[in-house]
This record gives sequence, C-alpha cells and structure tokens, in this order.
Amino acid sequence: MQIIPAIDIIDGKCVRLTEGDYLQKSVYNASPLEMAKKYEQHGIKRLHVVDLDGAKAGKVLNWRSIEAISMHTNLEIDFGGGVKTREDVERIISLGIRYVTVGSIAVKEPALFSEWIKYFGADRFLLGADVKDRKIMVSGWIERSELELLPFLESYVNKGLRNIFCTDISKDGKLEGPSYMLYEELKKEFPSAFIIASGGVSCMGDIHTLQAVQCDGVIIGKAIYENKISIHELEEFIKASK
Repeated sequence: MQIIPAIDIIDGKCVRLTEGDYLQKSVYNASPLEMAKKYEQHGIKRLHVVDLDGAKAGKVLNWRSIEAISMHTNLEIDFGGGVKTREDVERIISLGIRYVTVGSIAVKEPALFSEWIKYFGADRFLLGADVKDRKIMVSGWIERSELELLPFLESYVNKGLRNIFCTDISKDGKLEGPSYMLYEELKKEFPSAFIIASGGVSCMGDIHTLQAVQCDGVIIGKAIYENKISIHELEEFIKASK
C-alpha cells in the first residue's frame, strides 16, 4: 500500500482544513517545498498536492509551489485544484507531474473530461471522488451534486480510468479514523482500480486497517502535521512493506 502524504496549499503555505471548511483552516510554518523534501528524505515516493486556492477560484493559482516541488524533488506527484482546461493539463504534465487530479470537471463537464481521457490517456489522471452522505461534492467541497458515488465512479472506470481517491468529507481533518467500510466496498465494486483512501487517518493503526481492507494507497495529511503519526513511523512502514 502506497503512503501518500498530502500537501494542501493556500497562499503558498501548507494548510489543513476540517471537513473541507475554509473557515476551519490550520496554517503550518513549513513551505510546501520544505515539506516535500522532508518526505523524500524519509523514503516517501509519492505526494498528493492540492491547490486549495485554485479549487475555490476555479483556476490553478499556486503554480509556483508545484513547479518548485517538481523541479527540486524526484517524487511522483499528483496535483489538482482548479484544473479546468486542456492547457492546464498540458502544463501540469510538462512540469513532470505524474497524475493530474480531476474532480469538479468530471462531475460538471463529463464530455470534456472524457475528451481529455482520450487525448492524454486514462493513466495520466487521478479521479477525486469527494463524498458527503454518498453524494459527490465539488468546487473545493463547497457545492453538492446529485451524483451518487458508485454510478459516478463506474462511468469512468468503464472509460479505462483506474486511479481513484475517495475522500469522506465528514471524516476529513477530524482525526477520528477513516471510513473503512467505504473503501472495502469500493475495492469489491472496482477490483481492477487503484483505490486510495483519504480523510480521517489519525494513527498507524488506521493505516494497518486500510491495508487489511486492501486499499492500494492512503493519503495522510493532518495526522502528520499534528504529530499523531511521525515521518519515522511511515518510513518504517514503507521498509517493512517492501
């Protein structure tokens, strides 16, 4: 199971939100690049980077931060937040970023996203399914759609998309544990997909449980910043998993 630390960016700084609420924001001192380098030094291979300003504004804003991380580390990165145009996708890929994270576009403009899949290839995208009460949320978790989780994912799995992360917004940033049953269900429904858990991870025990329900990856954010999980513990987990 891949360990994937999250770096969420507002105004060029690392932040964490609680339940996706921009008013419940914790700002941390380290720059995104400093944090990325620290993760890499401890054996982390992959990073989940979100431009929260971009997600809210509807266009990528923190280009400088993601360019710095890509240029000065060898991490495999997925990046999103405000990706709205084919030019955005091309620029992200040109920076050497492995996956373009797509959420709102997949909900609001499925025909456009389907065109991107055909043009760039399904393996260039990480589909973000952010859910609250089984409904897909968009635009930085501000807007609620009427799309149900499973049919939404199925529509894109049928187009060849295999990389998916799912965030239970009710769990995010609360350090109360992930939605284990949700991820177990997703692995059963989409066995060929690479399913990444996101939201609620509070301790190493959560990570071991997600591994037991056969999650392919786990995104960890606030638990690291709040010292609930140490980078050294993650390093040992990665070594033990090899």
